[in-house]
Amino acid sequence: MTFAATIVTLYPEMFPGPLGISLAGRGLREGLWSLDTVQIRDFATDKHRSVDDTPAGGGAGMVLRADVVASAIDSVARSGRPLLAMTPRGRPLTQERVRDLAAGPGAIVLCGRFEGFDERIFDARAIEEVSIGDYILSGGEMAALTLLDACIRLVPGVMGAASSGMDESFETGLLEYPQYTRPVEWEGRTIPEVLRSGDHARIEAWRRAMAETDTRLRRPDLWERHEGARVQSPSGARRKHGTD
Repeated sequence: MTFAATIVTLYPEMFPGPLGISLAGRGLREGLWSLDTVQIRDFATDKHRSVDDTPAGGGAGMVLRADVVASAIDSVARSGRPLLAMTPRGRPLTQERVRDLAAGPGAIVLCGRFEGFDERIFDARAIEEVSIGDYILSGGEMAALTLLDACIRLVPGVMGAASSGMDESFETGLLEYPQYTRPVEWEGRTIPEVLRSGDHARIEAWRRAMAETDTRLRRPDLWERHEGARVQSPSGARRKHGTD
């Protein structure tokens, strides 16, 4: 099954962009995933090809018209794919959601501009709103590239080894442990002895401890969620720390 991405945008020339190089680009050329774009402006109904208008009630900026946007997204065959809109008010994107998307048939991604969309588009169409962080971009295209990059690297065959992404940050609910490589000594700093010991059990324990320490210090929000999940039994019942 090929992961099929369709981007609904005013700037189709932004794609594939960085997704056309490195592992994602090779996967695209090999047919491991596919990419199509839909130009929203093609569905404008007036001679000026207008896609936006002034906000109802007044205010700065322009708003994307619901009728034009609806025509654009309705032109795309869903084929079981979710329709996502990149918006600041969307649910924060998580690695769990990325894994779900990557395991599916793909996604249709709607990219906004200006002051956003006429609210009625969300009332009239089943759209999942997604945010990649608490900051503002010029449009949804950069967010869509981020979302697709996160998904495509998990598509079978894109990364070299299937295990390559298993120990990375967020996959286990923790940040990834520190990494080192040659030379052994650099500017007076050496690779930790445990990593040169050849003792795989010690190395695994060290990596786990470092991942927990870094997560607790750098991302206390992740650590709190991780701890909450750890004290949850498989049946869903709560248990106390230090007991089985």
